[in-house]
This record gives sequence, structure tokens and C-alpha cells, in this order.
Amino acid sequence: MDKYLGDDDKTAQFEAMAMPHLDAAYNLARWLTRDQHDADDLVQNAYLRAFRFADGFRGGDVRAWLLTIVRHTYYSALRDGQAQRGDISFDEALHGDDESTDPAAIVASRDTGRTVNAALAQLPQAFREVLVLKEMDDLSYKQIAQVTETPIGTVMSRLARARKLLLAYLKHGEQDGI
Repeated sequence: MDKYLGDDDKTAQFEAMAMPHLDAAYNLARWLTRDQHDADDLVQNAYLRAFRFADGFRGGDVRAWLLTIVRHTYYSALRDGQAQRGDISFDEALHGDDESTDPAAIVASRDTGRTVNAALAQLPQAFREVLVLKEMDDLSYKQIAQVTETPIGTVMSRLARARKLLLAYLKHGEQDGI
């Protein structure tokens, strides 16, 4: 019986530690996989891995630790030959919270969101990854360096290049009437 109580304690501790970061984990997974269902599977596998190895967590930034596990789980799946599904960009209509009830404002907001998401999807993986972690998940340079296992200088460089490329893609899209 004590064995089961220990498991319940571990589960409760893990939930208290990891669940507040579920949205950040899903957001990263969504941008890595570019598919809602694959992102769900990725987060589930990553959280299972995190739970399994939670005893190895020695303190520090839980969010960065979890996002590192999400990232490693994704790249392990790619390495192991699990093919990435179609290249589907983030759908603002599914995930946006439009508080406006004005149909024109809703359409304009969705069009802008789709344009930005399409431009973001064009970024090379390494640039998109740091931009998502910084701008959407609001991680610090240090946390991003920890998650991506790269030096802070590389993170800053990739972030600067990602922002320039994104801006160029957005400007190009405006010229094409997108």
C-alpha cells in the first residue's frame, strides 16, 4: 500500500511542477510539428518521458527543463524515422481568442494572423524555434540557450536573423498582395 501512496505523491508533485507549463510545451510542439495532432502526441510523449525521469530533475527552471524534453522528444522521433506529417501552418481560426464580435475585425485579425503564421512557417527550423521560444513563450536568452543547448550568443544571433527574415517575408507578402 505504501508503494501506491508513493506513486500518488510522485504524480501529485509532478502535476504541480509540470502542468503550469503545458501551454508552453504545446506551443513549442505545435511549431515544431506544424500539426495539431502531432503536437498533442509529442507533448504527451514528452510529459510521459518527463514523468519517468522526474527524479533526475535537480531543481532550476522547470519550464526550460520541460521544453528541452519536448524538443529532444521531437528530434528523437525525427531521427528514429517517424515522418513529419504535412507542412500545415498554425491556424489562427482554431487557436485564436477573438473577443471582438465585429465580423470585419475578426476577419482582418485572422488574415493578419495567417499572414504572420505563414511567414513564420517559412523560417528555417533553428530560427523559427528561437523566435517561438522568445516571442510566444517569453523565455529569456538564458532559458532558450538551455532548451536549445546552444550558447547565448548563438541564440541572440539566431533571434536577430529570425526577426530580419520574418520581416522580409512579411514585406514580400505585402508586395504580392497576401
